[in-house]
Amino acid sequence: MKLYIVGAGPGDPDLITVKGLKLIQEADVVLYADSLVSEELISLSKPNAEILKTAGMHLEEMVDIMADRIHQGKKVVRVHTGDPAVYGAIMEQIVLLKKKGIGIEIIPGVSSVFAAAAVAEAELTIPDLTQTVILTRAEGRTPVPEFEKLRDLAKHHCTIALFLSATLTKKVIKELLDAGWSKDTPVVVVYKATWPDQKIVRTTVENLDDAMRTNGIRKQAMILAGWALDANIHDKNYRSKLYDKAFTHGFRRGVVDK
Repeated sequence: MKLYIVGAGPGDPDLITVKGLKLIQEADVVLYADSLVSEELISLSKPNAEILKTAGMHLEEMVDIMADRIHQGKKVVRVHTGDPAVYGAIMEQIVLLKKKGIGIEIIPGVSSVFAAAAVAEAELTIPDLTQTVILTRAEGRTPVPEFEKLRDLAKHHCTIALFLSATLTKKVIKELLDAGWSKDTPVVVVYKATWPDQKIVRTTVENLDDAMRTNGIRKQAMILAGWALDANIHDKNYRSKLYDKAFTHGFRRGVVDK
């Protein structure tokens, strides 16, 4: 009496956990978000598995199917894009399933924010520059809580990762500038990170909307903003204490040059 929720990762079918892949291969029933999850990954299901696409289903329809198959004694796996914990809309499924007496096991996946940082060759937390990453989205048709407006979050001047905001770039620019960000703050936009048609666009806060429009990016994009995304950061001397030879920690005694 359990549903397995598996994070499929950002797109590349190799970027799934060993446990997640094993569950997909063992499942009697696989439901997946066909608008976002790789068909190549789903093709690794066992030959006689029931494969169901969920992009066209509403919540209750999907939950009823999962509950029905589980009550039949079948092993059911629900595959989500990225990591289910971030904008995965899993809690509403869990609430209804628990009412039906069905347990849940969640297997994490590689989030698009980290896949985007990887393909951009970026570290989001640079010593002496920024040690905080805010994961959020711009406010569109779906509101955000009053104390989580982008303008207020951006006042921390740390790295910001924007999900679900590709059509709201004019608003993003205004909110960041209102928070005191400089117009030339670096921004990296990654369209479909790790997919074959991946696209990486480097721009600035001021030019974000123009860059998105020029490149035809209006969906499935991760927007990373902040000075950690500076294309020239490799030429600057930001160093961590961890590997500083003069820094002592539990596994190494620091050595000071004489």
